[in-house]
Amino acid sequence: VQLQASGGGLVQAGGSLRLSCAASGKIASVDDMAWHRQAPGKQRELVASITSGGSTDYVDAVKGRFTISRDSAKNTVYLQMNSLKPEDTAVYFCNARIRRYSNSYYYQAYWGQGTQVTVSS
Repeated sequence: VQLQASGGGLVQAGGSLRLSCAASGKIASVDDMAWHRQAPGKQRELVASITSGGSTDYVDAVKGRFTISRDSAKNTVYLQMNSLKPEDTAVYFCNARIRRYSNSYYYQAYWGQGTQVTVSS
């Protein structure tokens, strides 16, 4: 199983970016999906998460600006980021809990490779 993240880049403050993360490989089902970020010198933090049923949660710093969504048919999670601020600059990582075999109840966490988001002031 692989998670491939894309969509990062350089944007001015107030701009927007949309991140995508697609899971591929042998997949029976995908449970929770999420985006995390890690800024230089800081710990990785959870930014947003979405359950298989579509319930979402956000860290306070991005509420009202970021929107997480998913396309379950494509095993893909998105992060729409609006009104970006310089403090949003970080490497963004996606992760997902994935069940590989239909005859198993075991879910394992997988991580994408990270995509750089840089917001200039």
